[in-house]
Amino acid sequence: MEQKHPLPPFTFETALEKIQLAEDAWNSQDPERISKAYTTDSEWRNRDQFVSGRQEIVKFLSKKWERELNYTLKKEYWAHTDNRIAVRFEYEYQNKEGNWFRAYGNENWEFDENGLMKKRFASINDLAINEEDRKFR
Repeated sequence: MEQKHPLPPFTFETALEKIQLAEDAWNSQDPERISKAYTTDSEWRNRDQFVSGRQEIVKFLSKKWERELNYTLKKEYWAHTDNRIAVRFEYEYQNKEGNWFRAYGNENWEFDENGLMKKRFASINDLAINEEDRKFR
């Protein structure tokens, strides 16, 4: 049986660990690695896009990082219950034209009993920033 520790039910400490593992994976910008944290039939809402399953996750993330260069993400704990975690996040990226952006948002995560994320709902807003205003270097 495929598992991704820590497993629910989450404590404050294991929720923080799960968040850090997610942040590290996303900062790797490795779609295959990231997809393994999700169920094979995981459901996503990312902005105005809906993604289902690991294959679509890999495709979505591969396209994302073709557009979002020099990507750096920071996630922060917001709340948790037995098998759900809510985070706020911000990340910075540069587009192909060299312009910098900071994206702000919230994610709601739901996990199965094996610690794999089965639902991810992300609300995200982008803000154009100057290079000298970057937080993450």
